[in-house]
Amino acid sequence: MRTVALLRSLNLGAHNRIGMKDLAAVFEGAGCTKVETFIQSGNVVFDASAAVLRKVPALVATALRNDFDVTSPVVLRDAKELAAVVKNNPFLKRGEALTTLHVGFLLEKPDAGLVKALDPLRSAPDEFQVLGREVYLHLPNGVGRSKLTNAWFDAKLKGVVTVRNWNTVVELSHLALRRSGGLTTVV
Repeated sequence: MRTVALLRSLNLGAHNRIGMKDLAAVFEGAGCTKVETFIQSGNVVFDASAAVLRKVPALVATALRNDFDVTSPVVLRDAKELAAVVKNNPFLKRGEALTTLHVGFLLEKPDAGLVKALDPLRSAPDEFQVLGREVYLHLPNGVGRSKLTNAWFDAKLKGVVTVRNWNTVVELSHLALRRSGGLTTVV
């Protein structure tokens, strides 16, 4: 199955540094094939059987920690799931500028009560919508000025989130679909 791994906080600042060839090798060592990395921030597209896929997050996290002193959660989405993320962005449908759009990928679907308790005005005019395991973000003043951070969503939703800008999300979806034999164009 063609899958995308989204690793958090790789190669941002002085910590959690790893070369993309080394990162690809970690995934290959976990049993993945046709491994590709996309940009330097922890995006990996690969093939894996269902049995291998179940083990990938733990195997990769352990290898990164043991071999490279890198700590990063591993969030997975298959090609179809990522295409649905692109298709279902409520802010895209509303016509917001692509440069203001981001998606937070949650490790697990959060409890509905925790989602309901989130403060929609925490970082106005920034907006978010949690749909399933994704947090869709509209950040008109930029991600660097927003109070809608990984740490805030982690704490409030009692989970793990990793954020990607819209261009990266779309490109990863293209890569995954193209290699899986799915559609070749996505919004």
